[in-house]
Amino acid sequence: MSQLWSPAVRELTPYVPGEQPRERLIKLNTNENPYPPAPGVEAVLREFPADHLRLYPDPESRALRQALAREYDVEPEQVFVGNGSDEVLALAFQAFFCQDRPLEMPATTYSFYPVYCRLYGIERRPLPLDDQWRVDLEAFSSDSAGVIFANPNAPTAHGHSRDAISALLARITECVVLVDEAYVDFGGESVVPLVTSHPNLLVTGTFSKSRSLAGLRLGYAIGSRELIEGLERVKDSFNSYPIDSLASAIGIAALEDREHFDACRGKVITTRERTVKRLKELGFETLPSQANFVLVEHHDFDAAQLFVGLRERGILVRHFNTDALRNFLRISIGTDDEMDSLIEALETLCD
Repeated sequence: MSQLWSPAVRELTPYVPGEQPRERLIKLNTNENPYPPAPGVEAVLREFPADHLRLYPDPESRALRQALAREYDVEPEQVFVGNGSDEVLALAFQAFFCQDRPLEMPATTYSFYPVYCRLYGIERRPLPLDDQWRVDLEAFSSDSAGVIFANPNAPTAHGHSRDAISALLARITECVVLVDEAYVDFGGESVVPLVTSHPNLLVTGTFSKSRSLAGLRLGYAIGSRELIEGLERVKDSFNSYPIDSLASAIGIAALEDREHFDACRGKVITTRERTVKRLKELGFETLPSQANFVLVEHHDFDAAQLFVGLRERGILVRHFNTDALRNFLRISIGTDDEMDSLIEALETLCD
């Protein structure tokens, strides 16, 4: 550990992303979309004028924000964009949750949230999931710096309805409620329509999952003008140009192709339900999923051993070495052929 590091850096335990293998494997470990982005994205890559790259991009990302506003039926002033939803979340933690009270979140959720708490010195109040592995909305209180949860939750994949979250917002009005909708397009119900009536609601999203643009790093937030201005103040104190010109053009092209978007997410949902049925036939307990992944457990076989066995057979899934999730595997939904290969491998491992 370097003596040149700041004391706070020495105390950090960084987020560890899923493995990005160098060899050719079936990759079902990082919740990427198995299908390519919209055809218009490729057209942008072919036709984008290289000369534009000598100029700084629009610091307000107006064209992309306008496209997102049209997609979600809000005003452009209610939209914020950043380099992936991870950056948007990091800015939101700094803008809203650096308070003298703890931030409430599920104890089992996206593992980047505790990393941000440590980075910013935010006290975290983890709340257990309910007895069905769902985020317990009733457990959240107004006596906090804020509330954050993913809906559908990661890595458990359960999503709450808009009405259920509306009831939460009716109860918690004096702090920011951040709903992370990274996976909402695979069967969840977005709460973006609630931002008009709830000025403390911030909804974040990403182009990485349902738009097949994980390699681009593009995310957004939608909320009241008050919240978006808070994000802008932090962003402009850190990096005035977060979205480059090419990324903006690609994001707009992806948003404009609704037919491709619907077709891809429909295929993922269909394959997910087919895969769940086959996993259950092999004796796996599978939590209900509204995401592009499933969380599974087999009571007769150790998850860590299954993880190793699958990797030896050229298939990567995610194993979280934590107390709550030690015997679970998170499996991203790939193509039908990829999921067939997964099932065939598990049949040999669970024989």
